[in-house]
Amino acid sequence: MNRKNIISLIIIVLVIAAVGYVVLNGLNIGMYIIEPATKSINQGLDLRGGLFVTYEAKVDASDPEKDNKIESAMRVMRNRLDKENQNEAVIVRQGSKWIRVEIPGVKDPRELANILSQPAELKFLDPDDNVIIEGKDVKTAQPAFDGVSTPVVHFELNKEGAEKFAKATEAHIGEIIRIELDGKVISAPKVNTAITGGSGQITGMQDIEEAKKLANLIESGALPVPLEQLEIRTIGATLGSNALEKSVKAGIIGISVVLLFMLTYYRLPGLVADLALIVYIILLLIILAATKITLTLPGIAGIILSVGMAVDANVIIFERIREELAAGKTLRASTESGFDKAFSAIFDSNITTLIAGFVLWKFGTGPIQGFAKTLVIGVILSMFTAITFTKQIMKLFAGLNIQNKKLYGAK
Repeated sequence: MNRKNIISLIIIVLVIAAVGYVVLNGLNIGMYIIEPATKSINQGLDLRGGLFVTYEAKVDASDPEKDNKIESAMRVMRNRLDKENQNEAVIVRQGSKWIRVEIPGVKDPRELANILSQPAELKFLDPDDNVIIEGKDVKTAQPAFDGVSTPVVHFELNKEGAEKFAKATEAHIGEIIRIELDGKVISAPKVNTAITGGSGQITGMQDIEEAKKLANLIESGALPVPLEQLEIRTIGATLGSNALEKSVKAGIIGISVVLLFMLTYYRLPGLVADLALIVYIILLLIILAATKITLTLPGIAGIILSVGMAVDANVIIFERIREELAAGKTLRASTESGFDKAFSAIFDSNITTLIAGFVLWKFGTGPIQGFAKTLVIGVILSMFTAITFTKQIMKLFAGLNIQNKKLYGAK
């Protein structure tokens, strides 16, 4: 046997075990703390509960632009939720003038609900109460600190807004320009010189969180119609904690059965497939925790589907290897040929699935997008583990020069 290959296999197994332990249990070394990936994954409304809010759009039923205004309001709400890292929130229209919002895992439900319905109408007014610029003239807005660590909102104007602002500040040097949000003065700076650079700062914030909130509201845009909050309530998880725990146990049992079947039926290749599946699961947990993708029931369905595709890819590879062994080829040649012949089938099936997943990711919303995200990530990982990891481990086993082909599934 090749001693170098044995050492390589042992190191790989130890690394997988160590990384898997850290992913599941976390790690605490002095100042460095790594949270378990399972605790870092965001859970959706159906898994851990969240916020349920209903709004009424205050728009005239005879207004020909009613539908467009409501759809525009929903887009503004989506932008605000995205800036609050609530990408998996569901926004749906109900009836002619109602909007329902479901947001998972909210720490301060009422504050977020108020942010969604806040008009966010920003105006810069001269001393004669004439509007200089509005929120639509602001291109970007970012929270920041000024030279003395005071929280401010730094803004950049579009071309038209910059021209209007420069003209107004030049005309009102030495006077006050008021900045109002929803009719409330939030800052009233004195103009010392004409501002021609198309940028400026809004002061008056108590802390950086308030500055961040204002910046997000400005960038998201003003609501085209007023929204009245009709109902707000927190809701429990659809599955419940006990049902979720049972679902996790069922998943572990199901994966264990798959691992056992692959090991029993394909022998050494089955062992390789088991290692590849374990690596796949570890990488998936790391990515879900790192990207903060909110995991929902449809998202779990996407994971299950991609797990099936990962196992299916290994099955295709091992069947091709068995065929090559049955044809009398050596183990090394059978491994190379088996992967080459299986590649096109694996690639084609995964690419078509990825195309469908990316379309759902791009054009879907809420639960559909959650399903698409986990499916796309899972399929990419399954291709990596099947084509790259499995192939390299199989080459290491082939280098051990084990002559008994039955250990490789040959009949």
